[in-house]
Amino acid sequence: MNRAFFLGVSFLSILTICCGLMLPKKKLTIWMMGDSTMAIKAPNKFPETGWGVAFAKLFNEDVMIKNMAKNGRSTKSFIREGLWNEVYRGIQPGDYVLIQFGHNDEKIHKPNTGVTIDEYKKNLSLFVRAVQGKKATPILLSPIARRSFVDEELQDTHMNYPTAVRQVADSLQASFLDLTELSTALLVKEGELKSRELFLHLPKGSPNYPEGVIDNTHLNEKGAASIAALVANELRRQRHPLAKELKK
Repeated sequence: MNRAFFLGVSFLSILTICCGLMLPKKKLTIWMMGDSTMAIKAPNKFPETGWGVAFAKLFNEDVMIKNMAKNGRSTKSFIREGLWNEVYRGIQPGDYVLIQFGHNDEKIHKPNTGVTIDEYKKNLSLFVRAVQGKKATPILLSPIARRSFVDEELQDTHMNYPTAVRQVADSLQASFLDLTELSTALLVKEGELKSRELFLHLPKGSPNYPEGVIDNTHLNEKGAASIAALVANELRRQRHPLAKELKK
């Protein structure tokens, strides 16, 4: 009886192990929260491209990217429209959450969108604490630089908002990527003329933009890939755990 019982238990143990090995590996999930500079675009907006689209292509197949960024969103409108609740409900322990706002938060003349620096920090802190509370990892990013040159000098258009992101990250011991500084360095290196190749600059008669467009905020495919590379390289430089999931 004892021998039969032992054999039965052994068989079940082996069966359990084998079944476990056959189960598909749970994918690591990376959530992305932000504005139009990060977002997935509608086909009729092409070649406008959010850097989150290019970023998703840099990871191994066992990583799932959930890009929840939307055009025109700020920390305030992301919360007010229920997008934050959708992200929060989906976050699981071990997930990563990239948070990049600022372009629209600065527009304090728009009451449904813009926020003061204090409100901005409060909202970012809400995101970070909630993510940490779910045993997931928040990564704060400052907004990308706008291509705003005057007399060949790149202008700072973000005021104190990037600094506020750093302050929140420091106070809550969250990861921080200074994308404002990194993208500024990129634009300065490229220069006023060549940096146009990274943004939505199209002549008249272009598909989706028959009247042409000059847009120094939104990226094209090349610009999106360039910003995504900056983020990936900064993760590697910081030796962030998420860097291990990037393709070699």
